[in-house]
Amino acid sequence: MYIDQISIFLENRAGRILDITEIFGENNINIRALSLADTSDFGILRMIVDDVKRAVDVLKGKGFIVKQSKVVAVEVPDRPGGLASVLRVLAEKQINVEYMYAFFEQPKDKALLIFRFEDTDQAVQVLEKHGIPVLKKQTIGVR
Repeated sequence: MYIDQISIFLENRAGRILDITEIFGENNINIRALSLADTSDFGILRMIVDDVKRAVDVLKGKGFIVKQSKVVAVEVPDRPGGLASVLRVLAEKQINVEYMYAFFEQPKDKALLIFRFEDTDQAVQVLEKHGIPVLKKQTIGVR
């Protein structure tokens, strides 16, 4: 039900994202989803990868600062208002979304989104109670 996400803290300069993707390529680690947020000095690269433990070990071994956290993958109707229908359910229960981003693969007529919640357990309970599919990591190709 929860998916492990890695967050990599990078100085904001040309080639740093390339460094990460080359390291993953050399170590046969597949990126499933990603999001990049930046400021003038640094960025946070959030990723879902197929082998979290190996990714963390390899990156730390190369001197990167890496944090692991729990996120939730949610199947959302791929139609106008689909995301709003999911967010309405969460807002009605006062569940705060800290951030979210889209997933690379998409089943027909569905969009997959990664959510980070202030209260993940409560969010999952509310989503499931309202029939909103919360995906398991195996469903999206994560070990």
